[in-house]
Amino acid sequence: MVSQKIMPSIRFSLSMVLILADMILLLQIFYLRYLSFMSILWCGGIYQEVIEDLGVYIVSYDRAGYGESDPNPNRTVKSDALDIEELADQLGVGSKFYVIGYSMGGHPIWGCLKYIPHRLAGAGLLAPAVNYWWPGFPANLSKEAYYQQLPQDQWAVRVAHYIPWLTYWWNTQKWFPPSAVIAHRMDIFSRRDVEVLSKWSPEENNYLALARQQGEYESLHRDMMVGFGTWEFDPLDLKNPFPNNEGSVHLWHGDEDRLVPVILQRYIVQRLPWIHYHELSGAGHMFPFADGMSDTIVKAVLTGDK
Repeated sequence: MVSQKIMPSIRFSLSMVLILADMILLLQIFYLRYLSFMSILWCGGIYQEVIEDLGVYIVSYDRAGYGESDPNPNRTVKSDALDIEELADQLGVGSKFYVIGYSMGGHPIWGCLKYIPHRLAGAGLLAPAVNYWWPGFPANLSKEAYYQQLPQDQWAVRVAHYIPWLTYWWNTQKWFPPSAVIAHRMDIFSRRDVEVLSKWSPEENNYLALARQQGEYESLHRDMMVGFGTWEFDPLDLKNPFPNNEGSVHLWHGDEDRLVPVILQRYIVQRLPWIHYHELSGAGHMFPFADGMSDTIVKAVLTGDK
């Protein structure tokens, strides 16, 4: 069962539905950014007038193994996409809806573009995590991006890709450093990221336990195995889901993102020119939470503004 959170200030009668894939990234300050809490925090930056003007109904949910959603030991990028479709059908939101995913939450959005494009009215990818083993990447480019990671992250994603059954052990043993994200290293954040984080209240620390209540293996480590494993498709081969401009796909990325190398996003949008690309100068991984960005992103996805 998928657990969903419905923004309380938004009425069910509104005409457009925006589904937010959960957001994943470990923060030192107070919590793991999975769970729909981060979606709720992000939505808190959207002005009520914008929501009402656009007529949008916002749903966030916990992916399998996170929060209150049942774990799925057979989880894949495809099953994540089909979970979104099932959630939409169970809520009766209609034949089409919008989706937005941030960081590791970008994987379900790629899955939606592959497996349920006929259900989408539009899509947004915010600093989406990238799998270095997608076959469409030139070997020299993926290698360059791979080695831009901290050494401990190089090992962590390598383990998740080649020996996924060892992922939990690798990130819990004491002999070698685990993923820098899991280890709460603050040097993975840019200067602007730190500025954004400094404005958050430590009261949100309570959400850490809620996010991981089913254990790290079925949440964080399962996500690494799915995200950095061998995919059933290559996103760089995707076709435009909106050939008649009836919708749009947007991708935002900061050029100072220390978690997801910007050079890979630049290549993706060269291969997929139908994606509207927004590169943010000086921005890091946390740009979606900067002042005004929530409104900008939602407006672009829902109206198709470039």
